[in-house]
Amino acid sequence: MTLLNKDHFIELDRQDPLAQFREEFELPEEHIYLNGNSLGVMPKASKEKARKVVEQEWGQGLIRSWNTADWIHLPRRVGDKIAGIVGAAPGEVIVADSTSVNLFKLAAAALRLRPNRHKILSEPGNFPTDLYILQGLERFMDGKVHLHTQPRQEILDAIDDDTALVVLTHVHYKSGAMFNMAEITRKAHEKGALILWDLSHSTGAVPVALNNVEADFAIGCGYKYLNGGPGAPGFLFVAQRHQAELEQPLSGWFGHANAFAMSDTYEPAPGIERTLCGTTPVVGASLLEVGVDIMAAADMGRIREKSLKMSELFIALVEQRLADHGFGLATSKRPAERGSQVSLTHEHGFAIMQALIKRNIVGDFRAPDIMRFGFTPLYVRYIDIWNCIDALAQIMEIAEWDRPEFKKITAVT
Repeated sequence: MTLLNKDHFIELDRQDPLAQFREEFELPEEHIYLNGNSLGVMPKASKEKARKVVEQEWGQGLIRSWNTADWIHLPRRVGDKIAGIVGAAPGEVIVADSTSVNLFKLAAAALRLRPNRHKILSEPGNFPTDLYILQGLERFMDGKVHLHTQPRQEILDAIDDDTALVVLTHVHYKSGAMFNMAEITRKAHEKGALILWDLSHSTGAVPVALNNVEADFAIGCGYKYLNGGPGAPGFLFVAQRHQAELEQPLSGWFGHANAFAMSDTYEPAPGIERTLCGTTPVVGASLLEVGVDIMAAADMGRIREKSLKMSELFIALVEQRLADHGFGLATSKRPAERGSQVSLTHEHGFAIMQALIKRNIVGDFRAPDIMRFGFTPLYVRYIDIWNCIDALAQIMEIAEWDRPEFKKITAVT
Protein backbone atom coordinates (compact mmCIF):
# COMPACT_ATOMS: atom_id res chain seq x y z
CA MET A 1 0.00 0.00 0.00
CA THR A 2 1.30 3.46 -0.94
CA LEU A 3 1.99 5.60 2.11
CA LEU A 4 -0.25 8.61 2.44
CA ASN A 5 1.34 12.03 2.75
CA LYS A 6 0.22 15.52 3.72
CA ASP A 7 0.38 16.86 0.17
CA HIS A 8 -2.30 14.36 -0.92
CA PHE A 9 -4.75 15.83 1.60
CA ILE A 10 -3.94 19.39 0.59
CA GLU A 11 -4.65 18.51 -3.04
CA LEU A 12 -7.96 16.86 -2.15
CA ASP A 13 -9.06 20.08 -0.46
CA ARG A 14 -8.02 22.08 -3.51
CA GLN A 15 -10.28 19.92 -5.70
CA ASP A 16 -13.19 19.64 -3.23
CA PRO A 17 -16.49 20.72 -4.88
CA LEU A 18 -18.00 21.33 -1.41
CA ALA A 19 -15.19 23.57 -0.17
CA GLN A 20 -17.20 26.79 -0.49
CA PHE A 21 -19.72 25.61 2.13
CA ARG A 22 -17.08 25.89 4.88
CA GLU A 23 -17.46 29.67 4.65
CA GLU A 24 -21.08 29.32 5.75
CA PHE A 25 -20.03 28.23 9.25
CA GLU A 26 -18.56 29.86 12.36
CA LEU A 27 -15.46 27.80 13.14
CA PRO A 28 -13.12 28.73 16.02
CA GLU A 29 -9.59 29.65 14.96
CA GLU A 30 -7.06 26.81 15.02
CA HIS A 31 -9.70 24.20 15.83
CA ILE A 32 -10.42 20.91 14.10
CA TYR A 33 -14.00 19.94 14.82
CA LEU A 34 -14.82 16.25 14.34
CA ASN A 35 -17.89 16.13 16.54
CA GLY A 36 -20.68 17.30 14.23
CA ASN A 37 -22.25 13.87 14.73
CA SER A 38 -23.02 15.06 18.27
CA LEU A 39 -23.42 18.84 17.91
CA GLY A 40 -23.08 20.68 14.62
CA VAL A 41 -21.28 24.00 14.40
CA MET A 42 -23.07 27.31 14.14
CA PRO A 43 -23.95 28.68 10.71
CA LYS A 44 -22.79 32.29 10.43
CA ALA A 45 -26.29 33.31 9.36
CA SER A 46 -27.71 32.00 12.65
CA LYS A 47 -26.47 35.06 14.56
CA GLU A 48 -28.38 37.47 12.36
CA LYS A 49 -31.41 35.18 12.34
CA ALA A 50 -31.42 35.03 16.14
CA ARG A 51 -31.13 38.80 16.33
CA LYS A 52 -34.03 39.23 13.94
CA VAL A 53 -36.29 36.76 15.74
CA VAL A 54 -35.51 38.10 19.21
CA GLU A 55 -35.21 41.84 18.56
CA GLN A 56 -37.70 42.35 15.74
CA GLU A 57 -40.20 39.51 15.63
CA TRP A 58 -40.47 39.04 19.40
CA GLY A 59 -39.19 42.39 20.63
CA GLN A 60 -41.22 44.58 18.28
CA GLY A 61 -43.82 42.34 16.72
CA LEU A 62 -44.75 40.64 19.98
CA ILE A 63 -47.74 38.32 19.64
CA ARG A 64 -48.57 39.76 16.23
CA SER A 65 -45.62 37.81 14.84
CA TRP A 66 -47.60 34.58 14.93
CA ASN A 67 -49.22 36.07 11.83
CA THR A 68 -46.87 38.76 10.53
CA ALA A 69 -43.70 36.62 10.84
CA ASP A 70 -45.66 33.41 10.07
CA TRP A 71 -44.59 31.67 13.27
CA ILE A 72 -47.74 29.58 13.07
CA HIS A 73 -46.55 27.74 9.97
CA LEU A 74 -42.92 27.37 11.07
CA PRO A 75 -43.14 23.64 11.98
CA ARG A 76 -44.63 22.69 8.62
CA ARG A 77 -42.42 25.03 6.59
CA VAL A 78 -39.16 23.70 8.04
CA GLY A 79 -40.56 20.17 7.98
CA ASP A 80 -41.20 20.37 4.25
CA LYS A 81 -37.58 21.44 3.74
CA ILE A 82 -36.32 18.49 5.80
CA ALA A 83 -38.62 16.22 3.76
CA GLY A 84 -36.52 16.98 0.70
CA ILE A 85 -33.39 15.90 2.58
CA VAL A 86 -34.78 12.55 3.81
CA GLY A 87 -36.66 11.48 0.68
CA ALA A 88 -40.17 12.33 1.85
CA ALA A 89 -42.95 14.38 0.28
CA PRO A 90 -44.24 17.78 1.41
CA GLY A 91 -46.74 17.26 4.21
CA GLU A 92 -45.01 14.15 5.58
CA VAL A 93 -42.45 15.78 7.89
CA ILE A 94 -42.94 18.33 10.64
CA VAL A 95 -40.67 19.98 13.22
CA ALA A 96 -41.79 19.40 16.79
CA ASP A 97 -40.65 18.62 20.32
CA SER A 98 -37.55 16.44 20.82
CA THR A 99 -36.55 13.09 19.34
CA SER A 100 -37.54 11.39 22.60
CA VAL A 101 -41.03 12.91 22.68
CA ASN A 102 -41.52 12.23 18.97
CA LEU A 103 -40.49 8.62 19.45
CA PHE A 104 -43.06 8.19 22.21
CA LYS A 105 -45.80 9.78 20.11
CA LEU A 106 -45.14 7.72 17.00
CA ALA A 107 -44.41 4.41 18.74
CA ALA A 108 -47.66 4.67 20.71
CA ALA A 109 -49.56 5.62 17.56
CA ALA A 110 -48.05 2.71 15.63
CA LEU A 111 -49.07 0.22 18.31
CA ARG A 112 -52.68 1.46 18.01
CA LEU A 113 -52.51 0.57 14.33
CA ARG A 114 -51.53 -3.02 15.20
CA PRO A 115 -53.80 -3.74 18.21
CA ASN A 116 -53.60 -7.54 18.04
CA ARG A 117 -49.81 -7.72 18.13
CA HIS A 118 -47.65 -7.57 21.23
CA LYS A 119 -44.01 -7.17 20.25
CA ILE A 120 -41.78 -4.12 19.81
CA LEU A 121 -38.43 -5.08 18.28
CA SER A 122 -35.18 -3.16 18.62
CA GLU A 123 -31.50 -3.94 19.16
CA PRO A 124 -29.43 -3.95 22.36
CA GLY A 125 -27.08 -1.00 22.39
CA ASN A 126 -29.51 1.21 20.49
CA PHE A 127 -29.28 4.87 21.49
CA PRO A 128 -30.26 4.92 25.18
CA THR A 129 -33.20 7.32 24.91
CA ASP A 130 -34.78 5.08 22.27
CA LEU A 131 -34.63 2.07 24.57
CA TYR A 132 -35.70 4.09 27.61
CA ILE A 133 -38.75 5.50 25.83
CA LEU A 134 -39.74 2.04 24.58
CA GLN A 135 -39.26 0.58 28.05
CA GLY A 136 -41.44 3.34 29.46
CA LEU A 137 -44.09 2.68 26.84
CA GLU A 138 -43.99 -1.03 27.70
CA ARG A 139 -44.59 -0.24 31.38
CA PHE A 140 -47.27 2.31 30.59
CA MET A 141 -49.24 -0.29 28.61
CA ASP A 142 -49.27 -2.72 31.55
CA GLY A 143 -47.85 -5.72 29.75
CA LYS A 144 -49.99 -5.47 26.62
CA VAL A 145 -46.79 -5.05 24.59
CA HIS A 146 -43.26 -6.28 25.22
CA LEU A 147 -39.95 -4.87 24.08
CA HIS A 148 -37.61 -7.45 22.57
CA THR A 149 -34.02 -6.68 21.61
CA GLN A 150 -31.98 -8.81 19.23
CA PRO A 151 -28.41 -8.32 17.96
CA ARG A 152 -28.39 -6.50 14.64
CA GLN A 153 -27.32 -9.56 12.67
CA GLU A 154 -30.44 -11.35 13.97
CA ILE A 155 -32.98 -8.55 13.42
CA LEU A 156 -34.39 -9.88 10.15
CA ASP A 157 -35.09 -13.33 11.61
CA ALA A 158 -36.60 -11.80 14.76
CA ILE A 159 -39.40 -10.02 12.86
CA ASP A 160 -42.37 -12.35 13.17
CA ASP A 161 -46.17 -12.44 13.01
CA ASP A 162 -46.48 -10.99 16.52
CA THR A 163 -44.25 -7.99 15.79
CA ALA A 164 -46.22 -4.76 15.86
CA LEU A 165 -43.35 -2.32 15.46
CA VAL A 166 -39.65 -2.38 14.61
CA VAL A 167 -37.66 0.58 15.99
CA LEU A 168 -34.08 0.95 14.81
CA THR A 169 -31.50 3.69 14.49
CA HIS A 170 -30.38 3.83 10.86
CA VAL A 171 -26.78 4.81 11.70
CA HIS A 172 -25.58 3.57 15.08
CA TYR A 173 -24.45 6.34 17.39
CA LYS A 174 -21.39 4.50 18.73
CA SER A 175 -20.02 2.44 15.87
CA GLY A 176 -21.39 4.36 12.90
CA ALA A 177 -22.73 1.06 11.52
CA MET A 178 -25.57 1.57 9.05
CA PHE A 179 -28.55 -0.72 8.55
CA ASN A 180 -29.89 -1.68 5.14
CA MET A 181 -33.08 0.35 5.44
CA ALA A 182 -34.76 -1.11 2.37
CA GLU A 183 -34.14 -4.73 3.36
CA ILE A 184 -35.38 -4.39 6.94
CA THR A 185 -38.41 -2.28 6.00
CA ARG A 186 -39.39 -4.83 3.36
CA LYS A 187 -39.12 -7.72 5.85
CA ALA A 188 -41.20 -5.85 8.43
CA HIS A 189 -43.96 -5.25 5.90
CA GLU A 190 -43.88 -8.87 4.72
CA LYS A 191 -44.68 -9.86 8.31
CA GLY A 192 -47.36 -7.19 8.68
CA ALA A 193 -45.31 -5.07 11.07
CA LEU A 194 -44.69 -1.32 10.98
CA ILE A 195 -41.25 0.28 11.13
CA LEU A 196 -39.95 3.45 12.75
CA TRP A 197 -36.46 4.70 11.85
CA ASP A 198 -34.39 6.99 14.04
CA LEU A 199 -32.51 9.22 11.59
CA SER A 200 -30.59 11.27 14.15
CA HIS A 201 -27.18 10.19 12.81
CA SER A 202 -28.35 9.96 9.19
CA THR A 203 -30.10 13.19 8.26
CA GLY A 204 -27.68 15.41 6.38
CA ALA A 205 -24.94 12.76 6.64
CA VAL A 206 -26.02 9.92 4.34
CA PRO A 207 -28.63 9.61 1.60
CA VAL A 208 -32.04 8.70 3.01
CA ALA A 209 -35.00 7.74 0.83
CA LEU A 210 -37.94 7.16 3.16
CA ASN A 211 -40.61 6.93 0.48
CA ASN A 212 -38.53 4.83 -1.87
CA VAL A 213 -38.20 2.15 0.80
CA GLU A 214 -41.84 2.67 1.91
CA ALA A 215 -40.94 3.52 5.51
CA ASP A 216 -43.87 4.06 7.86
CA PHE A 217 -42.46 6.45 10.46
CA ALA A 218 -39.23 8.22 11.30
CA ILE A 219 -37.81 10.66 13.82
CA GLY A 220 -34.65 12.75 13.85
CA CYS A 221 -32.87 15.57 15.65
CA GLY A 222 -31.98 19.04 14.46
CA TYR A 223 -28.69 19.70 16.24
CA LYS A 224 -26.28 17.25 14.59
CA TYR A 225 -25.72 17.38 10.83
CA LEU A 226 -28.54 19.91 10.36
CA ASN A 227 -26.61 22.39 12.53
CA GLY A 228 -29.71 23.74 14.28
CA GLY A 229 -27.99 24.53 17.59
CA PRO A 230 -27.91 22.83 21.02
CA GLY A 231 -31.33 21.56 21.97
CA ALA A 232 -32.78 22.33 18.56
CA PRO A 233 -36.23 20.82 18.07
CA GLY A 234 -36.55 17.43 16.44
CA PHE A 235 -38.65 16.31 13.52
CA LEU A 236 -40.89 13.40 12.68
CA PHE A 237 -42.10 11.68 9.52
CA VAL A 238 -45.43 9.95 8.97
CA ALA A 239 -46.07 8.40 5.57
CA GLN A 240 -49.10 9.93 3.89
CA ARG A 241 -50.91 6.58 3.83
CA HIS A 242 -50.99 6.46 7.66
CA GLN A 243 -51.93 10.03 8.48
CA ALA A 244 -55.73 9.83 8.35
CA GLU A 245 -55.89 6.99 10.90
CA LEU A 246 -52.99 8.07 13.10
CA GLU A 247 -53.89 8.69 16.76
CA GLN A 248 -51.01 9.98 18.83
CA PRO A 249 -51.32 10.19 22.64
CA LEU A 250 -50.15 13.77 23.22
CA SER A 251 -53.19 15.47 21.74
CA GLY A 252 -52.23 19.06 22.45
CA TRP A 253 -53.80 22.19 21.07
CA PHE A 254 -51.35 22.72 18.20
CA GLY A 255 -52.42 19.33 16.84
CA HIS A 256 -56.07 20.36 16.80
CA ALA A 257 -57.91 20.83 13.53
CA ASN A 258 -58.68 24.44 14.56
CA ALA A 259 -56.53 25.40 17.52
CA PHE A 260 -57.97 28.87 17.89
CA ALA A 261 -61.58 27.71 17.92
CA MET A 262 -60.78 26.91 21.58
CA SER A 263 -63.11 23.92 21.61
CA ASP A 264 -63.35 21.70 24.68
CA THR A 265 -63.20 18.59 22.50
CA TYR A 266 -60.09 17.45 20.69
CA GLU A 267 -60.38 17.02 16.94
CA PRO A 268 -57.12 16.03 15.21
CA ALA A 269 -55.82 18.09 12.31
CA PRO A 270 -56.32 16.29 9.01
CA GLY A 271 -52.61 15.91 8.06
CA ILE A 272 -49.14 15.84 9.57
CA GLU A 273 -50.09 18.71 11.92
CA ARG A 274 -51.98 16.19 14.08
CA THR A 275 -48.59 15.07 15.42
CA LEU A 276 -47.99 18.48 17.00
CA CYS A 277 -48.56 18.98 20.68
CA GLY A 278 -47.64 22.24 22.41
CA THR A 279 -46.56 25.67 21.26
CA THR A 280 -43.73 25.79 18.74
CA PRO A 281 -40.28 26.71 20.18
CA VAL A 282 -40.03 29.62 17.77
CA VAL A 283 -36.44 30.71 18.41
CA GLY A 284 -35.08 27.16 18.19
CA ALA A 285 -37.11 26.27 15.11
CA SER A 286 -36.08 29.51 13.41
CA LEU A 287 -32.38 28.78 13.96
CA LEU A 288 -32.90 25.21 12.78
CA GLU A 289 -34.26 26.57 9.51
CA VAL A 290 -30.92 28.29 8.84
CA GLY A 291 -29.03 25.00 9.06
CA VAL A 292 -31.65 23.15 7.05
CA ASP A 293 -31.44 25.75 4.26
CA ILE A 294 -27.67 25.24 3.99
CA MET A 295 -28.05 21.46 3.89
CA ALA A 296 -30.84 21.67 1.31
CA ALA A 297 -28.57 23.72 -0.97
CA ALA A 298 -25.86 21.06 -0.99
CA ASP A 299 -25.72 17.95 -3.17
CA MET A 300 -26.23 14.83 -1.04
CA GLY A 301 -24.38 12.67 -3.55
CA ARG A 302 -21.28 14.82 -3.16
CA ILE A 303 -21.70 14.89 0.61
CA ARG A 304 -21.78 11.12 0.74
CA GLU A 305 -18.85 10.79 -1.65
CA LYS A 306 -16.68 13.12 0.46
CA SER A 307 -17.82 11.51 3.71
CA LEU A 308 -16.82 8.04 2.56
CA LYS A 309 -13.50 9.30 1.21
CA MET A 310 -12.71 11.03 4.49
CA SER A 311 -13.55 8.01 6.62
CA GLU A 312 -11.58 5.74 4.27
CA LEU A 313 -8.52 8.00 4.56
CA PHE A 314 -8.93 8.26 8.33
CA ILE A 315 -8.94 4.48 8.69
CA ALA A 316 -5.94 4.16 6.37
CA LEU A 317 -3.99 6.72 8.41
CA VAL A 318 -4.85 4.93 11.66
CA GLU A 319 -3.42 1.75 10.18
CA GLN A 320 -0.38 3.62 8.84
CA ARG A 321 0.47 5.74 11.90
CA LEU A 322 -1.14 4.07 14.93
CA ALA A 323 -0.80 0.33 14.34
CA ASP A 324 1.37 -0.23 17.42
CA HIS A 325 -0.64 1.79 19.91
CA GLY A 326 -3.52 -0.51 20.83
CA PHE A 327 -6.34 1.00 18.80
CA GLY A 328 -9.19 -1.10 17.46
CA LEU A 329 -11.67 -0.23 14.73
CA ALA A 330 -15.35 -0.33 15.71
CA THR A 331 -16.60 0.92 12.35
CA SER A 332 -17.07 -1.23 9.26
CA LYS A 333 -14.67 -0.84 6.34
CA ARG A 334 -17.53 -1.64 3.97
CA PRO A 335 -18.91 1.67 2.64
CA ALA A 336 -22.53 0.48 2.50
CA GLU A 337 -22.39 -0.27 6.23
CA ARG A 338 -20.74 2.97 7.34
CA GLY A 339 -22.33 6.28 8.27
CA SER A 340 -20.35 9.52 8.46
CA GLN A 341 -18.10 8.73 11.42
CA VAL A 342 -15.28 6.43 12.42
CA SER A 343 -15.13 4.98 15.91
CA LEU A 344 -11.94 3.66 17.42
CA THR A 345 -11.61 1.56 20.56
CA HIS A 346 -8.88 1.92 23.16
CA GLU A 347 -8.67 0.97 26.83
CA HIS A 348 -7.55 4.54 27.61
CA GLY A 349 -9.93 6.13 25.11
CA PHE A 350 -11.30 8.78 27.47
CA ALA A 351 -7.90 10.15 28.46
CA ILE A 352 -6.62 10.03 24.89
CA MET A 353 -9.62 12.01 23.68
CA GLN A 354 -9.11 14.61 26.41
CA ALA A 355 -5.49 15.01 25.34
CA LEU A 356 -6.62 15.47 21.76
CA ILE A 357 -9.25 18.05 22.77
CA LYS A 358 -6.55 19.94 24.70
CA ARG A 359 -4.90 20.41 21.32
CA ASN A 360 -8.18 21.87 19.96
CA ILE A 361 -9.00 18.73 17.97
CA VAL A 362 -12.51 17.86 19.10
CA GLY A 363 -14.09 14.43 18.92
CA ASP A 364 -15.81 12.66 21.81
CA PHE A 365 -15.90 9.53 23.92
CA ARG A 366 -18.63 6.99 24.61
CA ALA A 367 -18.30 4.40 27.36
CA PRO A 368 -16.76 1.99 27.76
CA ASP A 369 -13.98 2.49 25.20
CA ILE A 370 -15.27 4.27 22.06
CA MET A 371 -13.56 7.34 20.58
CA ARG A 372 -15.84 8.93 17.96
CA PHE A 373 -14.69 11.04 15.03
CA GLY A 374 -17.46 12.55 12.94
CA PHE A 375 -17.03 13.81 9.39
CA THR A 376 -19.33 16.64 8.35
CA PRO A 377 -18.33 17.27 4.73
CA LEU A 378 -19.72 20.80 4.51
CA TYR A 379 -17.08 22.17 6.87
CA VAL A 380 -14.47 19.49 7.63
CA ARG A 381 -11.41 19.56 5.37
CA TYR A 382 -9.24 16.67 4.27
CA ILE A 383 -6.21 18.29 5.88
CA ASP A 384 -8.09 18.13 9.19
CA ILE A 385 -7.95 14.35 8.92
CA TRP A 386 -4.20 14.37 8.41
CA ASN A 387 -3.62 16.82 11.28
CA CYS A 388 -5.86 14.85 13.63
CA ILE A 389 -4.00 11.57 13.13
CA ASP A 390 -0.65 13.37 13.27
CA ALA A 391 -1.57 14.82 16.67
CA LEU A 392 -2.92 11.48 17.86
CA ALA A 393 0.35 9.79 16.90
CA GLN A 394 2.31 12.38 18.89
CA ILE A 395 0.05 11.91 21.91
CA MET A 396 0.62 8.16 21.85
CA GLU A 397 4.37 8.32 21.21
CA ILE A 398 5.04 10.47 24.28
CA ALA A 399 2.19 9.01 26.37
CA GLU A 400 0.77 12.50 26.73
CA TRP A 401 -2.64 11.02 27.57
CA ASP A 402 -1.20 9.54 30.79
CA ARG A 403 -1.55 12.77 32.75
CA PRO A 404 -3.92 13.13 35.71
CA GLU A 405 -5.65 16.10 34.09
CA PHE A 406 -6.82 13.91 31.19
CA LYS A 407 -8.24 11.19 33.43
CA LYS A 408 -10.65 13.39 35.36
CA ILE A 409 -14.14 12.29 34.34
CA THR A 410 -16.36 15.16 33.23
CA ALA A 411 -20.14 15.37 33.35
CA VAL A 412 -20.34 15.26 29.55
CA THR A 413 -17.94 12.99 27.68
